[in-house]
Amino acid sequence: MRIHFDDTNLRAEMVGDAHGLTGAEIREFTPRALDALRGFRKLSEDGLYGFPHLPFQTAVAKEIAAYAAEVRKSYDTVCIVGIGGSALGAWALDCGLRGPHPVQGEFSAAFPRLVILDNVDPSFVGAAIESMNPKKTLVVVIAKSGSTAETVSTFLIVRDWMRRKLGDKAGRRIAAVTSRERGELAVIAARENYRVFHIPDNVGGRFSVLSPVGLLPAALIGADIRKLMKGAAEMTHSCWRENLDANIALRAALFHYLAWVKKGKTVQVAFPYSNRLWGTAFWFRQLWAESLGKARTRSGEEIHSGQTPVAALGATDQHSQVQLYMEGPNDKLFSFWAVKNFGAAGHIPRSRTGLESFDYLAGRSLTELITAERVSTAAALTENGRPNCTFTLDRVDEAHLGAFLQLLEFETAFAGELLNIDAFTQDGVELGKRFTFGLMGRAGYETYRERYENYQKKRQKVTV
Repeated sequence: MRIHFDDTNLRAEMVGDAHGLTGAEIREFTPRALDALRGFRKLSEDGLYGFPHLPFQTAVAKEIAAYAAEVRKSYDTVCIVGIGGSALGAWALDCGLRGPHPVQGEFSAAFPRLVILDNVDPSFVGAAIESMNPKKTLVVVIAKSGSTAETVSTFLIVRDWMRRKLGDKAGRRIAAVTSRERGELAVIAARENYRVFHIPDNVGGRFSVLSPVGLLPAALIGADIRKLMKGAAEMTHSCWRENLDANIALRAALFHYLAWVKKGKTVQVAFPYSNRLWGTAFWFRQLWAESLGKARTRSGEEIHSGQTPVAALGATDQHSQVQLYMEGPNDKLFSFWAVKNFGAAGHIPRSRTGLESFDYLAGRSLTELITAERVSTAAALTENGRPNCTFTLDRVDEAHLGAFLQLLEFETAFAGELLNIDAFTQDGVELGKRFTFGLMGRAGYETYRERYENYQKKRQKVTV
């Protein structure tokens, strides 16, 4: 398993002192990066943050693999009911390991499809249910708190559909992933005899892809979760090394942090040149945004930190976003995600047409073209003073994907330590949830309904 990080185009020598990092700046902040690593390692070893330990929880992986073997070929559809970190990890794994939707192979009991209900758009949920056969569907409901309104509401609809179609047998077709002995999803799972897998209390949703949140869906669609864990474990060992050359996650965290706070790069574009990594880009968008968008430091200082993550797909978005990236505000850092071995070259026929715009491509390959597109875009951005870096995976398989997900989680955690913020809270999400609870009549949230009504009264007084 090999992942390489090329930071050359982040350097001042390539994009100028105003936008690139100088050797003096890197040397000045290297001790701070090492302090960030040591501080986070202590918090992890003290049990406060648990994601670094997930790849070593082999008993959990064995339990999941045994369940997947037990139910295999009894379904052609795995229906995930979850949102945010309870859904994006499963999509990233499916997209990476079996290919992007909708070009995966025809689904069957031997090749089950993954249907992810991650929104409460009624037309979306209704169409998804209409497309599934309850006798051939395995439902996995995922909610750490056990009370997420979007997940609970969608699950109630799916549960009712399963019960109407299957009667008392419905519970055998449902698995739950939730906290141990906490939250009401655990209550209903016990009452109705669902198979239950637990999320560790010290692992937040956006850091949970290598817990049962991601491992269970991956195992059910046929991925080798042992290889996922092995790749992530290997990367974890690298992420604890106190050496910027050997520790990709720490070096990337330091360089991204410096570009952000020293050079004003308040936007990071995750730019995979691989459709298989497209789901990972959306997973990363949540990871970076929720973890690093914070109002205050750990000591209470008001800072309103945050680097806005954007997902772009190469080469597709060269034709939709790169004009802005080249000539718009120079407030962005670009993180290219490259793949060395795509598995298939995509050979272009050697036959000639007599037309120059066609014939220069004859006998070449799509692998050559997408690589040329990526390195050319990096060169053009660099020439325009736009800092960029590149992560390169040897290939996209279980080991590399597990390692890359773990690398990005460590990078995020280290960036949080450099910023002196708690990267594992999400207080900004909670107020909107409480307003929703109040509007939907949940007991104990009446004051939030009143606050919402006051908000509406204030809106009505605004005149055009």
